[in-house]
Amino acid sequence: MVVRVLGSPFQLCVLLCSFALCAYAGVRLLDGDWVLIALWFVGAAVVHDLVLLPLYAGVDRVLVKGAGRRRAWVNYVRVPCALSGVLLLVWFPLISGRVSERYAGVAGQSAEGYLGRWLVLTAVLFGGSAVVFAWRVGRGRGSG
Repeated sequence: MVVRVLGSPFQLCVLLCSFALCAYAGVRLLDGDWVLIALWFVGAAVVHDLVLLPLYAGVDRVLVKGAGRRRAWVNYVRVPCALSGVLLLVWFPLISGRVSERYAGVAGQSAEGYLGRWLVLTAVLFGGSAVVFAWRVGRGRGSG
């Protein structure tokens, strides 16, 4: 039995280019203080697996059990929570204001305002999810 891994030569080319780009980024990333960078990656994996994963899995379990038989709205809470959480994790230094003066020198802009923007974006995500949920519930009642 032959297993076809790649669909076309174009996919192979794109895959090889992405590997080359990742290798280049890794070399550039580890060019500086590679011990601290490696420690940060290991620490991030450990914190995620031992702290964050049980935390958000537990919250999700409570949410699902609290919903009981009416689970239709659970995904409309999960998705904005997940997106907001990922944005918080990625932009945490800027949202918390814990950046060095070096950031302003490199980026050319201040780190102020990220907390407000993240809160607004979180509100928009939850608001949009609520609107979609209300629309789908209304559409379901209108046709039934």
